[in-house]
Amino acid sequence: MSAVLAIGDVLALLAAIPLAAIGGELFLKGVLGLAAWLRLPKLLVATTLAAFATSSPELTVSSMAALAGKPEIGLGDALGSNVVNVALILGIALLFGHLPAQIGELRRDIALALAVPLLTLLFAADGTLSRSEGNALLVVFLCWLALVVRQAIQHRLDGVADLSPPEPIPLIWLFTLAGLGCLVLSGRLFVSGASGIATAMGIHSYIIGATVVAIGTSLPELVTTLLSRWRGHDDVGLGTLLGSNLFNSLAIVGIAASIHPIQAPLQEVAITLLFGILAVLLILPWRGRISRFRSIPLLTCYATYVVLTIR
Repeated sequence: MSAVLAIGDVLALLAAIPLAAIGGELFLKGVLGLAAWLRLPKLLVATTLAAFATSSPELTVSSMAALAGKPEIGLGDALGSNVVNVALILGIALLFGHLPAQIGELRRDIALALAVPLLTLLFAADGTLSRSEGNALLVVFLCWLALVVRQAIQHRLDGVADLSPPEPIPLIWLFTLAGLGCLVLSGRLFVSGASGIATAMGIHSYIIGATVVAIGTSLPELVTTLLSRWRGHDDVGLGTLLGSNLFNSLAIVGIAASIHPIQAPLQEVAITLLFGILAVLLILPWRGRISRFRSIPLLTCYATYVVLTIR
């Protein structure tokens, strides 16, 4: 019976790969089309719509785990995904060359990505994330979202030239939704296969959430970022990762804690949060770019995080 289960887990992992490739291609087309249709910068659309969409697996995992009375898996997934997003995914993306990035365009989101983990660590100092603390994270998220909406409105009022979308609007939405569906399904297959193997090995639920599940639910960000690099749309990948970071830290953790108070193992949570902060510091742009040489410390950061988490 265990052999059958092991084969099923391996097949699930293998099936996730082509599904992720197809979904990523369609989703990237959809995001670019939406940016043109809305007449907004690709970075802004990626930081909001694309980031929220690609973070839907984390939202599903965290919410279902909280409703089932096991919110620790969701907490590990959401916080671990942030380390995956920045340290692992951006570290891999930088292997292909320098990443153009202007600190002025990213200042607000990077500052928040550095501040929120410290706030979460403060909340978790007593070993629990309460419902009121979850609500506080949601309030911060709504304030950030209001600033983003204000920026979008201002951009439209500035009279930026209209860009014709590359495809008809219904087709753009079809690309976006079909691509997202494939990405989410591929992530679920990965999580199912990898979690089955990890559980059989007797690994703790928080560790499974912070490593295996985090990678699986970050599969949409990974595929979107790499395809964006190969297609020459670097701002889409970077915006998706930063937006997903904030969505995970604020909305997903906030919703999970609001549903069910989370018993947060302080040592494990502190490790995840501190490595998340370190990863963000390592991607601070310098002279209009993030150097490809940052890939080594980023990947080292992720490898060290995994070793400390599963020790």
